[in-house]
Order: sequence, then C-alpha cells, then structure tokens
Amino acid sequence: MLTLGIETSCDDTAAAVVENGNRVLSSIVQNQDDLHSPFGGIVPEMASRRHLEVIDSVVRRAIEVSTASLEEMDLISVTAGPGLVGSLLVGLSYAKGLSYATGLPLIPVDHIHGHMMTLDLAGGTPLPAVSLVSSGGHTTLYHLDAEDSPKVLGTTLDDAAGEALDKAAKMLGLGFPGGPAMERAALGGDPSALELPRPLSGKDTLDFSFSGLKTSLFTWLKREGYFDQTTTGRRLPLPIADLAASYQLAVVDTLIERCLMALRRTGTSNLLVVGGVARNTLLRERAAAAAGEEGFEVHFPPPQLCTDNAAMIAALGYRQRERAIADPLDINAYSTKSMRSEFRNPANTTAKRSAKISAKNFVRKSGGL
Repeated sequence: MLTLGIETSCDDTAAAVVENGNRVLSSIVQNQDDLHSPFGGIVPEMASRRHLEVIDSVVRRAIEVSTASLEEMDLISVTAGPGLVGSLLVGLSYAKGLSYATGLPLIPVDHIHGHMMTLDLAGGTPLPAVSLVSSGGHTTLYHLDAEDSPKVLGTTLDDAAGEALDKAAKMLGLGFPGGPAMERAALGGDPSALELPRPLSGKDTLDFSFSGLKTSLFTWLKREGYFDQTTTGRRLPLPIADLAASYQLAVVDTLIERCLMALRRTGTSNLLVVGGVARNTLLRERAAAAAGEEGFEVHFPPPQLCTDNAAMIAALGYRQRERAIADPLDINAYSTKSMRSEFRNPANTTAKRSAKISAKNFVRKSGGL
C-alpha cells in the first residue's frame, strides 16, 4: 500500500512516498534557510509564498524518486495542523486538489503526532512509552500505548525548547537556523561557565518553561554591554563557546528532568525522543546516560527523520487509513488546536477510491504528475 505524504507546516516543503507505513521509498525536503537567514527567523508570509512556488516540483520529485507513479498511490496524507496557517493551507490545498482530481482518498493528520511516527520508519515504535516531542514550535510529553490516543502529560507554558535555542543563537549572532548553530558554537565550550536557571526545576509538574532561561541570557548579555552599539570591539568576560555550551546544557537538563519524571509517574520503560531538537548530540548523550542509570530504554529516530518531513506524515496517514475522506473539500487547516488522532493500529483494510475521474484519466488529460 503506497501513501503519498505532503508536509508544509512551517518552512520546509516536503513530500514522500511510504510503503505499508514503514518503508520509505522517497523523502524530499526543500528547506527555506536561504530565504529566512537574513532575518534571523522565519517570516510566515515569505514561507507560504515559497511553498506555493515549489510544492508541485517537490511532489513530482518524490513520486519520481520512489519509482512508482501517481496511478499506483493508494492514499494521500497531508498535514492539517498545527503550524503556520499560511504554510499549512498551501500543502492542504494542493492535497485537496490532487485528491479531488484523482480520486485518491485524503487523510488530514496532526503534525505533532506525525513526529511520533518516525520510529515506525526506523524499525518500529515500542509501546507503551513516554514520548518527548521537542522542536521549534512544540515541547510536549505524551504517554502512548497501543489502544488509546496519545495522552498529553505536560507541555510548554511559553516558549518551545527549539525556539529558546533559536532565540539564544540570534542573541549571540550565531546565524539561522539557530539550534544547529548553537550546537556548533558549544563545541569546546565550558557548560559550567555561566550559571543559568533550570525553569520549574524541582516543581511537581511535567510542564516546561523556557522564557525565563532566555531572559536570563538576555539580561546577562545586556549587563555586560553586548548590545551596546556605541561600544567598539566588544569583548565578553566569557567566550561565545562557553555561553552556548552553558545555555544548551540548561535546555537539555530541563528536558531530561521532565522525561525522567514522566517515566516514573507512568511506570513506563520506553522513552521516545522526536522532533527537531532530537538531533542535538548533547541531548542524545544525556538521555543515553540517564537510561543506563535509571534502567529504561531510550529511542531516537535517525537525524534525517527528526526535522520536519513528509515520510512521517505518510506513516501516520497509513495508521489512520480508516479515516480516509473521499470528499476532502471541507477539511480546514488549524494553527494551534489539537485534532483528534487515533494512535492505535487500525484494522487491516485498504482505503477505497471513490473519485469522479480516475488517476489514469487525470494524468492522460492534464499531462500531470
């Protein structure tokens, strides 16, 4: 069973073809780093316009690389939210049009739940488990089992971990995207050089907060004259490497502390760490060390599956194929609210095509994909 996945929730235009929910035949991701780098962050309107420019070629390329054809697809799975509404609408509108024209059933899925599918593409998802989804826009802990939908255990009260890293990188002038830039800058740095808070540390909560950490770094830099434009040849009392290392450790410590609390509360022995921040080497090392000490198993996807991609969207669509929609025009995008998403494996049924015209006729008449 072949699923075409489409993902445009933020600034990556992605399409993928996945067989039976776990075998990636193609995964194409076109980022927009060159577009947003001069601004030090993502400009939503520019992001949606770039999606519009490239989505057709990205989807065509994904189908071509898979060596399959549009006629051989069984499903289309697309991100409906959460994310930037303008960006989401580009992918969702494209998927709606393709579904309507070809008769392929369309499945709208949740982007965050999609991240939790990345382990399906890397050997399987061990359940039950605690899952940390950490990225530029989301930091949430879930409890997963084979029967029920993901249950939220805790989430960020303000900034996401990835956003906190991005903003710190911008303060330090490290460039965009900020997370990888912070990690590179921290190499060789002393993580104990600057004492920074671990927000909500020691509190009886599974929620996260990173705004205070970000403010602490900003306050220190301001006090040391880093933002004083009248000062020439600015010199900090600490090297940038030390600042980056100290800040990165504070973020990682906070994530690990909450994960351990969640594992203890749920009695679960599997920790899944997914999302863009899961690429971070220090987080992987600290999680592995904690697993050895505490006696649980920690699972990370391959680095290329941590950041936004359409393979995870296709995998989730395959799991939810009983929810396929034959008439997709009423599907809406959403920015923040969570859509109901079944995590359990559905019955082994194949979604049926019910379109007004066949994919074969569409390709022949339109010269399409």
